[in-house]
Amino acid sequence: MRHIFKGILVIGAVVLASCSSQQSLQEYYVDNSENPNFIAVDVPASILKMDGVDLTEKQAEAIESLRKFNLLAFKKTADNAAEYRAEKVKVKEILKNDEFVELMKINSSYGKGVIKYLGDEDAIDEVIIYGDSKDMGFALVRVLGRDMNPAHIVQIMQAIQKSEYDGEGLGEIGKFLKG
Repeated sequence: MRHIFKGILVIGAVVLASCSSQQSLQEYYVDNSENPNFIAVDVPASILKMDGVDLTEKQAEAIESLRKFNLLAFKKTADNAAEYRAEKVKVKEILKNDEFVELMKINSSYGKGVIKYLGDEDAIDEVIIYGDSKDMGFALVRVLGRDMNPAHIVQIMQAIQKSEYDGEGLGEIGKFLKG
């Protein structure tokens, strides 16, 4: 009887473990990093080359809070339009998760997007920037840092504009993001 009970517990544990919970954003990155329709790049925050840029104290603090960026882009073509639609649905489903806090929506001539974050308002661990264009595809950027806050995002964007950073060092994804 004890062996049967243990067997049922083991089977129950296996069934629970195998039930597919929603895929995490990190799992999505890993699962698609080798997919030929995607361009994946992990870059350190130092790629922004902020040395010598005249930053305010708040901008310098915001840049200092950055650790790295994970970029994943789906380049849409005539041959992969159906996969593009399916992947876009997957990403939007992942981003609907309640653990992501929406910071702002983006609606521009290039396409639509959203900026969300994970963590506490005073100590953001990750900022997610998602944008899609019906002509080009979509891009996901994970900004990983230490104790970032929503104000840091604006400061980082202003600092990048000051630096006139043009995407060098991003390879294929830099070309994709430029159109």
